Amino acid sequence: MVLISTPNEAVTARKLTTAKAMVEAISQEMERDPAIFVLGEDVGAYGGIFSSTSGLLEKFGPQRVIDTPISETAFMGLATGAAVEGLRPIVELMFVDFFGVCMDQIYNHMAKIHYESGGSVKVPLVLMTAVGGGYSDGAQHSQCLWGLFAHLPGLKVVVPSNPYDAKGLMISAIRDDNPVMYMFHKGVMGLPWMAKNIRTLGPVPEMAFEVPIGRASVVKTGNDLTIVTISLSVHHALDASEVLAPQGIDCEVIDLRSLVPLDKETILDSVSKTGRLLVVDEDYLSFGLTGEVAAIVAEENPTMLKAPVIRLAVPDVPIPYSRTLEYAVLPTTGRIESAAKRLMA
Repeated sequence: MVLISTPNEAVTARKLTTAKAMVEAISQEMERDPAIFVLGEDVGAYGGIFSSTSGLLEKFGPQRVIDTPISETAFMGLATGAAVEGLRPIVELMFVDFFGVCMDQIYNHMAKIHYESGGSVKVPLVLMTAVGGGYSDGAQHSQCLWGLFAHLPGLKVVVPSNPYDAKGLMISAIRDDNPVMYMFHKGVMGLPWMAKNIRTLGPVPEMAFEVPIGRASVVKTGNDLTIVTISLSVHHALDASEVLAPQGIDCEVIDLRSLVPLDKETILDSVSKTGRLLVVDEDYLSFGLTGEVAAIVAEENPTMLKAPVIRLAVPDVPIPYSRTLEYAVLPTTGRIESAAKRLMA
C-alpha cells in the first residue's frame, strides 16, 4: 500500500477525469483482491450511466461485474450478505434519490450488523451513487442527501470533489472493513455531455494510493474567512474566491472530503485563524451539514468568531425542474460570493 494524501508532481504528470480515476481505482483493487466484485443496475455492458464502471465487464467478466434487475432491495441485500460472508462487494445504485426503496437493507442491516454482532462480523462494502443537481433532472433525480446517511450510525460517508481524491478515496473505501457510502456528484465526473468543469480533469498517480477517510483538505489558504464545503460546491467556492480576491477578501476553502468521520480539527484550526465561517452545502439546509459544522464551532469556542456563522444550502423545497428555479436554490458561485461579502460586512 502506498499512502498519499496530496498530489506529488513527480508522479502525477498524467491527467484523468474523475470518472476514469474511479474506474482505475476499482480495476486496480479487483486485480489485487479476487474477493472484490461489482454489481448494480447497468454497471456491466453500459459501464454505469455516469461511466463509473466503464470497461470493467470486458476486463473481469460477468462473474465479477454483475448487471442486476431493477430490484434495489434484492441486490442491496445480496451485497450485504456477500460482505458478511467474506467478499468485498462494490454496489452501485444509480441515483441517491432511489435509496428510499431499499433503506431497510441499508440502515437496519448493513449499518447495524457489526454493532449487533458485538464487533465479530465485518461488513466490507462500498455503496456508490450519483448525487446532485444542476441538470434539470427534476425533484427525484437531483438531491444530494449525504446528510441523511451521515446521520445513520454505522456508515462511513465520503464525497470526492476531484480526480485525485476520487481514486484515493475509492481505494480507501474498498479496503475499509466497514460499509462506506461513496457519493459522486455528476458535475465533477468530467463527462463530455455534462456542464464543463475545468477541475474535473486533474493529475492522478498511476500507482494505487489511499486518501485517508476522515481527513479534510485545505484546497486554498486564506486569512479573512473560512468556507467549509464538499463536492461540487468546492469548485464553486474556489471560483468565488477568485472573484473576491481582487476585492480584498481572502478566502480559505476547506474540502471536507468525508462526512463520516468528520475532520473537526481542520475546521476549528481554520476558523480560529480567520474568525469567520461560511458553510456551503448542496444538501438541504435544515438538520444537515451546515448546522453540524456551525455547532462544532459553537460548542468548541464561539468566541473565535468575529461575526455570526452564515449557512448557505438548498432551502427546504424539492429541487425544481425549471433551470431558472433550480439555479435559484442551488449554492452557486454567485450566491457564495454574495454570502462572503455579507459575512465580511
